[in-house]
Amino acid sequence: MTITADHDYDDLPRLMSLMTGDEKHSFAATSTLDVLWVLYDRVLDVTPERMEATDRDRFLLSKGHGPMAYYAALAAKGFVPEEWLPGFGSYDSPLGHHPDRVLVPGAEIGSGSLGHGLPLAVGSALGLRAQGLTDPAVWVLIGDAELDEGSNHEAIAYAGAAGLDRLHTVVVDNASASHALPGGIAARFEAANWSTATVDGRDHTALYEAFTASHPGRPHAVVARVEPKNAR
Repeated sequence: MTITADHDYDDLPRLMSLMTGDEKHSFAATSTLDVLWVLYDRVLDVTPERMEATDRDRFLLSKGHGPMAYYAALAAKGFVPEEWLPGFGSYDSPLGHHPDRVLVPGAEIGSGSLGHGLPLAVGSALGLRAQGLTDPAVWVLIGDAELDEGSNHEAIAYAGAAGLDRLHTVVVDNASASHALPGGIAARFEAANWSTATVDGRDHTALYEAFTASHPGRPHAVVARVEPKNAR
């Protein structure tokens, strides 16, 4: 088994193409591709060598029902071997249709059920604070449809009131929410004392600037807008 980490962004489509299993959520995967790349390439302080380090950044994929782009990014950065990708979704593959933290190196949580990742990220940030670990950042990637789930609104309200400034949420907005008002995602976070930014989810420079914006004393939410799911 060989693990390499010398890929660049242009290689991600090839890595994704290796995963040919019976995947029903390919749009969910491709909508996250640019966000994942910018995070793993330029923002997250975590490497294959530091997966267990106490002071590592934590990345939680809540949008785990379309994990192909996530697996491609992990392969590109050397967390998992490229040889695993063609077996995606098979009965004996560690790369399931929902990521399993026990099987996938670098995965912090098992995910895929809507509405779980943000509450778990709030708990992670709170736990790190309780341990006096102020350097690690906690990042969670959610889909806009997850905001239909009440558990996320409770998490948003708590995190803002608690001032969890090491918590960062990226909402990939492909207009798939059933109940959200158009353009209202950032306002929901702002009402709960979050710092926010809304950017083009395909623009790497805009994503990086939004991800690294200062937000003292408040958690930070970035809404990454991509093409509407039903327009493809």
